[in-house]
Amino acid sequence: MSAAGVLDLVRSDLRAFSGYSSARSSALVGDVWLNANESAWANPADPLGQARRYPEPQPDALRARLAALYGCEPAQLLIGRGSDEAIDLLVRALCEPGRDAVLVTPPVFGMYAVCARLQNAPLLEVPLRDAGDALDADIDAIIAAALAGNAKLVFLCSPSNPAGSSIALGAIERVAQALQGRALVVVDEAYGEYAEQASAAILLPRYENVAVLRTLSKAHALAAARIGSLIAAPALIQVLRRCQAPYPVPAPCAALALAALEVDALAVTEARVAQVKAERERLFQALQQAPGVLRVYPSQGNYLLARFNDAQAAFDALLAAGIVVRDQRAAPQLHDALRITIGSPEENDRVLQVLAARRAAA
Repeated sequence: MSAAGVLDLVRSDLRAFSGYSSARSSALVGDVWLNANESAWANPADPLGQARRYPEPQPDALRARLAALYGCEPAQLLIGRGSDEAIDLLVRALCEPGRDAVLVTPPVFGMYAVCARLQNAPLLEVPLRDAGDALDADIDAIIAAALAGNAKLVFLCSPSNPAGSSIALGAIERVAQALQGRALVVVDEAYGEYAEQASAAILLPRYENVAVLRTLSKAHALAAARIGSLIAAPALIQVLRRCQAPYPVPAPCAALALAALEVDALAVTEARVAQVKAERERLFQALQQAPGVLRVYPSQGNYLLARFNDAQAAFDALLAAGIVVRDQRAAPQLHDALRITIGSPEENDRVLQVLAARRAAA
């Protein structure tokens, strides 16, 4: 698929859209900066004046560091305010309101549907299949629904939130191949660091209708910094950048992210990911023996989805002990389910103790 082919997926009225040219979008050199109507003095709360100037729209150093982390070229990467901004940009830039559809696989992260609704893009839903031991994506049904329903965007969450299941790279490739020239296949890898398989970014050299979402919010413990990335064909990244707000990456957040991607910090993150995986397995085995638990799904994320004979009672017991978990009962197919994030060993012990106490109380 050529760059022109990728651009064919973009709304026709936005392909030549120039966007807003901010004061920081031109590579100018000077020592007296009077082109952005900034204050000449620092705020008393910021005596060093670090926040006085507008930040780089796409900080070069951070972009290069993220590209190295994710195994892509800087030209293939867009930095945004978490993955949420990239999802919104994709829907707005690719979907003609009322015509081009967005395909999702519920139960799944709700922002795909929210962004589709805000754009008035038809929503196509292909539910995950409950195979008893996993909630899996139905690849054949996804392809058929996308082709029949004029999908412009297909969101594949892998590992899936809240189900925890991954989609094999071969299956993602099948979807991309079937939808070449028709739709962009967006693989959301927010929890990719906890998964066992390689990133779908390795498919980009062969399929320019593949894009990948990544974030520093989960494994890198920077949820409040709001640093997310979209990896895609450079031509598409350029279009989305023109649709993006002028200064999406606050300078303090960029500095924090750069520090978090230093070698020493990455080593700590890697060790903590390994600990989460070990705790995930321990909690998975223990929850299966906990009173009132009907089923626990294997997970490639930093969470476990569990079904209960009385999910409300389990939720209330945990909350009474000061433990907040995610109630999933409003999601399709999950009327009896709670999602439990993998915490520290001590936090996980508290979860198990509360659930064990329900048997003693009974």
